[in-house]
Amino acid sequence: MMSSAEQQPPVTASTTAPAPRARRRVPFWDNARFACVVLVVMWHGIQRLTYDSDVSYAFYLAIYAFHMPAFAIISGYFSKSASPTKRQMARVITDILVPYVIFEALWTLTKWLVEGRANPNLTQQSWTLWFLLALGIFRLVLPYLSLLRWPLLWALAISIGVGYMSNVDSTFSLSRTLGLLFFFTLGWWLRERDVVRRLQLIDHRPWWLRVAAVAVLAGWAFVCWRWLATWDDIDLRHWFFYEASYADLTGSQQWWSGSVRLALIALAILLSAAFFVLVPRRNTWWTKFGQYTMYIYLLHSFVLYPFRESGILRGLDPTWLWLPLITLVSVAIAFALASRPVRRVFRPLIEPRPRWMFDSAALAQSDDHRSDPTGSRRTAEQARPQRKSGAPT
Repeated sequence: MMSSAEQQPPVTASTTAPAPRARRRVPFWDNARFACVVLVVMWHGIQRLTYDSDVSYAFYLAIYAFHMPAFAIISGYFSKSASPTKRQMARVITDILVPYVIFEALWTLTKWLVEGRANPNLTQQSWTLWFLLALGIFRLVLPYLSLLRWPLLWALAISIGVGYMSNVDSTFSLSRTLGLLFFFTLGWWLRERDVVRRLQLIDHRPWWLRVAAVAVLAGWAFVCWRWLATWDDIDLRHWFFYEASYADLTGSQQWWSGSVRLALIALAILLSAAFFVLVPRRNTWWTKFGQYTMYIYLLHSFVLYPFRESGILRGLDPTWLWLPLITLVSVAIAFALASRPVRRVFRPLIEPRPRWMFDSAALAQSDDHRSDPTGSRRTAEQARPQRKSGAPT
């Protein structure tokens, strides 16, 4: 996505109006971004518990129903639909494509060292790297969607229609990306139409709305647990991936399959809205970590890999002890990976500056308003450290 300043869209002013005030950072978006990536780590952390615990499996489904759609909505909110500048085009390369190649190489090396096998293939992404490709494709598609009269309707048609196309698969993460396209477009549309500011969705949060949000999330968690056998029979988990074709999910091509995805999209929007209602609005001690979600997203899989593959997360009992414990450990991992020492070590991999690739070296040069691929625009102090301190962020 093409980044923009973290503020509510300004109201259109007349030519006689005073000059606009300095851009103000809105803590809510950093809080929401960090909360979303914490859910990603939690979901991956408890995944192995789902094989032996119904409660863990229900918790797993409850999270997966909305955590990536919510992440896509936030990413779309900080995207621009205008024709990209040269610098923005260069950042697709430096922020998405180069890290993708770097981490695919790291995963190939890891699998060769641990599993004794390696099958390098850039067209088939490893584990969490699909989202990097999705962000790149979202950026390419959005300017064209914005030209249409009903961009949300077109995006919805694409997200539902791609499931009928068995020849669109996981190559370059295309099936999953198009399946989630509606959520990204919805985020952009909310910003484009100034919906958040006009309806005061951040500033106005009455107590009854928070109670309703808790009720919605708790109700969905209960539904996941109460009818868990049914969800397992219909393989609901893989429906939430937005990746497989309907023919693969149902065993044959069914005309009604698109209505199932439509219902899941509506559910994801409802759950995402409830989740956003509960996200803190004020600036907290952990708000700043929302500017570094890519560090958490790209690195947490390496931290969890040995635990997942060694089998030590299987057969853990009792669930009431291990599920909360692993959840807390996952949260701690997210905080650790967003810390300054980790960023200092891994910044060359996650935020590379391959100036040699460009005809103009300035295109790959960092500036005072560095943004990560999810749209988090950083302040000058965070993007570029003071020289006399000598400590990079």
